[in-house]
Amino acid sequence: MKLVKGLLVAGVAAAVLSGCGANNDQAANSAASPAASAAASPAASAPAADATTTASIVNQADAFKTAVSENGTWIIAILNDLTVDGEVVVAGEFHDKGDAAKDVYRKIALYSQDADHNITASYTLTVPKFTVKSENLKVQGGTIKGDVYVQAGGFTLDKTATVDGNIYYASADFQSSAKVEGTVTGEAKVQ
Repeated sequence: MKLVKGLLVAGVAAAVLSGCGANNDQAANSAASPAASAAASPAASAPAADATTTASIVNQADAFKTAVSENGTWIIAILNDLTVDGEVVVAGEFHDKGDAAKDVYRKIALYSQDADHNITASYTLTVPKFTVKSENLKVQGGTIKGDVYVQAGGFTLDKTATVDGNIYYASADFQSSAKVEGTVTGEAKVQ
């Protein structure tokens, strides 16, 4: 049973990470391999946590909070709807593909996809307060249900994502550097 469950997690992880963004397909694919290998192992525990190259693939609130912390990973994917009590703080400086020579970049994937990069399931992250302190954070697919507080430049809400709540920017500079193509059900303003 553990082997079957591990293989299922590996399959979902590979699907989610095989194309986590137009500019990061290769990184996602390389991130999926170590995570998938770890998940397929009968003795493997939940998500691989190598902050340099791998993604965090999580399905529990505590694991999610750790993954988005300054000690987390550059890309975080959830496997189902997730509710987190209390504030979530996305903090720390991370780079594209976990390579310090590359651009500062971080991503939260709230979806699953097939081998052709079509979103097959979208998930909802329910949180009372979602604070962004990592530069160039991209939220793709799914929904953040709660208010988002942006305290860093380069925030992106992909066209496939929704904030069911408000987006509050700590400054006009943070707001002007943001790219919001997705849906925001509330206000988006400097506060």
